[in-house]
Amino acid sequence: MSESELEFWESFRPEIFEYVHDGEIWKNPETDTQLHQCPWLRREPTQGKYICTIYFDRPDDCKFYPVTVTQMVEDECEMLELNDLLNLKKAQTKLNLIMTDSRPPYELSVK
Repeated sequence: MSESELEFWESFRPEIFEYVHDGEIWKNPETDTQLHQCPWLRREPTQGKYICTIYFDRPDDCKFYPVTVTQMVEDECEMLELNDLLNLKKAQTKLNLIMTDSRPPYELSVK
């Protein structure tokens, strides 16, 4: 996360800034312990997927993440669905489409 993001959150989004401690994000504001899941990711029951509730003010790292489906698997990303795990190449193609405005497409070589 950048210094400008921290300054923005501190000034204009204090509800986000309270989850930042010692230069690390997504820490419990009451206990100062690292959260295991992003506090801004919510399951949308009507759409059957997760949404980011701070999408327009999310950290730059989130804007460019993930690069690969494999990375999502390694990180135990909450956004993965069973269908993604069953067909990694198709999931990577879908991810590339979603991330078109954020980064160049990534070609996944799956055997």
